[in-house]
Amino acid sequence: MKHEELGFSGLVEVGESMASGALSPVELTEAMLERIEQLDPKIKSYARVMTDQAREDAKRAETELKAGKRRGPLHGVPVAVKDLCDTKGVVTAFGVAGFQDRIPERDSTVVSKLRDAGAVILGKLEMTEAALITYDPGIEAPIDPWKEDTWCGCSSSGSGVATAAGLCFGSLGSDTGGSIRFPAYCNGVVGLKPTWGRVSRYGVVPLADTLDHVGPLTRRVEDAAAMLGAIAGRDENDPTSLSDTVPDYLSTLDLGVKGIRIGYDEQYCNNGVEPSVQAATRRLLDILKERGAEIVPVTMPDTDEAIQAWGAILNAEALLAHTDMYAARPSSYSEVLKEFLETAKTVTTLDLAKATITRRKFSGQIAALFQSVDLFVAPVMATAAPSLKDFNKLCEQPTGLTDLVSFCSMQDLTGSPTLTLPGGLDANGRPVGCQLVGRHVEEGLLLRAGKAYQDDFTWPNRPPLAM
Repeated sequence: MKHEELGFSGLVEVGESMASGALSPVELTEAMLERIEQLDPKIKSYARVMTDQAREDAKRAETELKAGKRRGPLHGVPVAVKDLCDTKGVVTAFGVAGFQDRIPERDSTVVSKLRDAGAVILGKLEMTEAALITYDPGIEAPIDPWKEDTWCGCSSSGSGVATAAGLCFGSLGSDTGGSIRFPAYCNGVVGLKPTWGRVSRYGVVPLADTLDHVGPLTRRVEDAAAMLGAIAGRDENDPTSLSDTVPDYLSTLDLGVKGIRIGYDEQYCNNGVEPSVQAATRRLLDILKERGAEIVPVTMPDTDEAIQAWGAILNAEALLAHTDMYAARPSSYSEVLKEFLETAKTVTTLDLAKATITRRKFSGQIAALFQSVDLFVAPVMATAAPSLKDFNKLCEQPTGLTDLVSFCSMQDLTGSPTLTLPGGLDANGRPVGCQLVGRHVEEGLLLRAGKAYQDDFTWPNRPPLAM
């Protein structure tokens, strides 16, 4: 099989091929490293490639698989992680050019769990500065493989680009206001933001502790299920991690959606939303209805105050996360990041108290919504993946950030799990899609719905710049 064809195969698919002996972890890893060497100078998704370690991982996986010791669906599969996930002995700079000397002494829990699952870690993926909205001037931004002039999402942009371009079989990103969902949406891949606490954040450089989520980006729904199964679960190093049993997500994927109630607020999903995005949402609902789901009209609670609360909490917690590092190494921070941190100091105790109360009320309203439905659908953005020009214009507006995160931030505020699904391309060749939102710790149901949709809608998965 050609490297190009191999690169766009599914994670679960190549895992099964290696388990059967039809595919070699060593040969697959070498093929992926070669593909990265050929393509990544053009799309710039990797902050650093861990060539030697990847080869060692692949050799170990091959030895174990030949001995009949398969660890699970990720065994021998090349994946990559966002550059805020600590990796022992390998730079983790969290998108800040001035921290290229930051070398962790141990792995983050998610990296450790990937290693325990037998995955081959190809490297660290590029991201925006400190997981905010812009890139450090000393770092080259990744390029969206669908259209070079298209925004590729933030802050897990490298994760979205590498996954879409077939430079890994799955990746880890993080989401504080949409940073798994935006890269998934803009790069035409699947993005799973788990319930807050479902995945340990130990060893993951924080942006805002009570808003941060870590989760997978993949090209197929089953691949996201496999990755979540590997990284989820209680971690004593992270006291906020949940102790709920982690189910076998892959074993229930094909149970379908018959009888599942999916909430749809037509006004919420359509007002101010481009026709191509509306069409993607309707397509998903039509497919799931045909598969036996019940589409239930709902009314979303007002989100304006929730978005403002998210902003206050983000500012206060980001300032806390960077207080020590910023004081010790101010010269390592760009002027944009410095300005953000200085502005964050203006959040008052009254602002934070109001935000906390709003968060509680809004979470209660969403919990009440789930009394009548099992999932609900929402846009990720009001437009197709925007051009870089349009994105930059948005950022220049006083309300640009809150406008950008208007459909995503409240799911971080409530900690609700979400699944972003590709909806194809609009007339200009830019990706569209939508997200499903579920109850806490019900990622399995989200994945079942995503798989039912995937079975009846095949989205294009070979971007022009990655061919």
